[in-house]
Amino acid sequence: MFDTLAAFTGSLRRQTTVDESLETGAPAGPRRRFPALKLPRRKSMRSAPPSVPVAPPIKGSGVRVLSWNLLRRIGATCEDVARLIEAQHVDVALLQEATVDMEALPSLIGGAFVRHALPGRIHGPAIWARHGMARPRRVPLESRTIRRHALVAEIGGTAFACVHLSHGQLMCRRQAREASEALATATAVVAGDFNMVGPLKLPGFREVGPREPTHYANGLVPVRIDRCFVRGLVGRHARALDRGRSDHRPIVLDLFAQPHEAAQKFRAAA
Repeated sequence: MFDTLAAFTGSLRRQTTVDESLETGAPAGPRRRFPALKLPRRKSMRSAPPSVPVAPPIKGSGVRVLSWNLLRRIGATCEDVARLIEAQHVDVALLQEATVDMEALPSLIGGAFVRHALPGRIHGPAIWARHGMARPRRVPLESRTIRRHALVAEIGGTAFACVHLSHGQLMCRRQAREASEALATATAVVAGDFNMVGPLKLPGFREVGPREPTHYANGLVPVRIDRCFVRGLVGRHARALDRGRSDHRPIVLDLFAQPHEAAQKFRAAA
């Protein structure tokens, strides 16, 4: 009733008896092979820094923002960050898991830099600004295991919050709201590693980051956890770049001010 199958060695072999071939009068056909499976090759965690494509400078009165989780001491180096900032003509860089080595960034490319390590950790959020910043400060966030904070600074009249949130899906959403509520200017940006899967609603904010995976959970599952939310701004040309030595892809986007009426509306509601 069923044809017998030989052991599988890359092709299926149908055993044809002499009697069957004589009855059908058809010669035995060639072996049929399955197509080879082509699986994507994962990059090494210690891969060499990629060649960074040079991006044109931003036009108009906008600001180009970079957000990148650097992977502490074994990830992107200070030279990697400097090369990416220069190649992409970045104005503001929000860095997560930045170590003390990143404090050499102004000596390489100028600008202002501030970093605050998480309590008991060698790393923490950091902000670099090409044309200086004002009122840099820490904003404590409710935490259970690792104590976390947002790093906030005002750059060109806009408040920027660099965040690296907890892994719990309820806790990270609460921390994101706490960070956004600490920004009092009409135009504001909250960006960084949110460790968050799925949508998030921040009153007065909207998400403008790239809609593509920025990290592979456990090295396998693609997730979009590096994100950017803005108020009083318009986001354009958001993209995720090659991750280089880090386990996160840096995101870059161009931000422009909304029409004057939008800022007035926010001030009236405040």
